[in-house]
Amino acid sequence: MALTHAWHDYVHDFRDEMHDLATITRVDAARQAYLGLWATAMALPLLFGLDRFVGVMNEGWNGYVAGWADSLLPGGAGAAIATFGVVELVLFAAVAAMPRIGGDLLALWLVLQAINLFALGDLHWVAVGCLGLAVACLAMARMSTAYHHREG
Repeated sequence: MALTHAWHDYVHDFRDEMHDLATITRVDAARQAYLGLWATAMALPLLFGLDRFVGVMNEGWNGYVAGWADSLLPGGAGAAIATFGVVELVLFAAVAAMPRIGGDLLALWLVLQAINLFALGDLHWVAVGCLGLAVACLAMARMSTAYHHREG
């Protein structure tokens, strides 16, 4: 019974967030900023997580795994990329359901991705972008304490 109530609360809260996102011009500016960060923090891990398997945006994901990261994970670079995709899809669900916790986890993931990209040597500009997104995720997580309807 408790699971049914928890699911109902989650669906209701998500519907409220989506309504505010659809009518974003009618909410105050701070809530608009939160909704924009929340939508971005959901969209990026979803798109990149799916693309790790489909390869539409980038067909050569294996080249984005540093040697040290490849040696830490079982299997080759392909298995690491599949693991990264699964992690990003889980992070999408975490940000959607619990933005306070999910935002912090996504920020941590982006910092780890930045470290990986800095280790590759020629992708510093992408690594700096990951760090900027991590800061935005932390801001979204903090804002969710005031602007998210309910935490699970």
